[in-house]
Amino acid sequence: MSSFNPSAPPMPNSSSSSYNPSNYNSNPSNYNPNYNYPEPAQSYHVNHQSYPTSNPTSTLLPYGGGGGGAPGYGSSYSPFPLGTDPEIIRSFQMVDRDSSGFIDDSELQNALSSSYHRFRLSTIRLLIFLFKNPTELSMKIRPGEFAALWSCLGQWRAIFERFDRDRSGKIDLEELRDALYSLGYAVPPSVLQLLISRYNNGGGQRVRLDFDSFVECGMVVKGLTEKFKEKDSNYTGSATITYDDFMMMVLPYLVTYN
Repeated sequence: MSSFNPSAPPMPNSSSSSYNPSNYNSNPSNYNPNYNYPEPAQSYHVNHQSYPTSNPTSTLLPYGGGGGGAPGYGSSYSPFPLGTDPEIIRSFQMVDRDSSGFIDDSELQNALSSSYHRFRLSTIRLLIFLFKNPTELSMKIRPGEFAALWSCLGQWRAIFERFDRDRSGKIDLEELRDALYSLGYAVPPSVLQLLISRYNNGGGQRVRLDFDSFVECGMVVKGLTEKFKEKDSNYTGSATITYDDFMMMVLPYLVTYN
C-alpha cells in the first residue's frame, strides 16, 4: 500500500500566471473544481523500505552497531541523511536523552519549539503520523524522519509568511484559501469553513490561524487529496471506494488530530 508523501508542495512562483486569486470562485453553488491535481512535490521522502524488519537487532539498535551495544552520538555512523543541517541533528540529540534513536510526541514538541514555536500536541501527533515509518506501531520517529519533518516545516513556513500579508503572524480564511489555491488545491468554500471551524473559540470574532493551525490545515488537505488521488486514477474528481477504504483514509486523521 502506498503511503502519503508528507512534503510541502514547492513554493509557488509569484510571477506565474497560473496563480490568480480572482479566478477562485467563492460562490459554493457555482463551484467548479479543477481536477488537474497538483503534481507530486519534490519530496523529502523518507525511504522507509530501507529499514530492516526481519533483524531484531536493527530494531533494538537504531543507531547501528553490533553485539557491543548501540553506539552513542559520538560514533562515526550517522543515522541522519548525508548533509543534514547540524542544527537539526543537535535539536534531535537534545531531546533524545536516552539515545534510543526515537523521539515521541512530547520530545518532538520540545525539539521544534526551539526553532519554530510551541506546536500543540494535536499538530505534533499529526506530523508523527504522517512522517513515521508506517510499519512502526508506536507513535515515534527516527532521525531521518525528523530531518524530513524539519525541512518540510521550513517550506510550509515560507508559504505561511508569503500569505500573511499584514505580518500579523496569523492568516484569515481568505489568505488560507489563496495559499492553498496557489499550491493547486482549489478547496471548496464549504470545506474551508469546516477546516477553520475547529479553531473557532465561539467568541464571534473572525477566525485567524497561527502557523500551527495552518500546518494542520495544509497537511490535512494535502494528505487527504493524495489519498483520494490513489482512488481517482482517471483524475475525474470522483471515485468509488469501499467502506473499509473510506474509514482507513479518514480515521487516521481524526484519531491523530485530537
